[in-house]
Amino acid sequence: MIKWIKKLLSICFTWSVKRTCGRYKGKLKVNKFSRVTSKTFLGNNIHFNGMKIYGCGEVHIGDNFHYGMECQMITQIHNYEGKAIPYDSTYICKDILIEENVWLGNRVLVLGGVVIGEGAIIQAGSVVVKDIPKYAIAGGHPAEVFSYRDIQHYIQLKNEGKFH
Repeated sequence: MIKWIKKLLSICFTWSVKRTCGRYKGKLKVNKFSRVTSKTFLGNNIHFNGMKIYGCGEVHIGDNFHYGMECQMITQIHNYEGKAIPYDSTYICKDILIEENVWLGNRVLVLGGVVIGEGAIIQAGSVVVKDIPKYAIAGGHPAEVFSYRDIQHYIQLKNEGKFH
């Protein structure tokens, strides 16, 4: 009975994201309630487990994107250099680009203006405030690169089409 309820919820959550996002290319699976904007553009083979995307900027997510629970992407900040203190009623919008084959751990926060390169892995609990290069393994607050994937192995798996 529980499996049937989880399956039904996943179907409803997936439908909601498909209806709300700007575009999706192919396979999309949403296991937990997720929030996206109409400026969210999704590749193929995307797995959501409770993603929350907020703001006025665009979010582009490449193919084979996976992540842990309770991740967020925020694409806007209050205008702190506007006509009032501490901020005025306008926003600064910044886009986010997540390239293909990226994996985020649980509770990762990605802020606007960031590019996460192909094949990167972001450690659970990290806050990404600047670009992360291809194949990097990064973590912390703010996220810093501390290692890299075995690029030869990564490319071999990619060429063989071995995607989760």
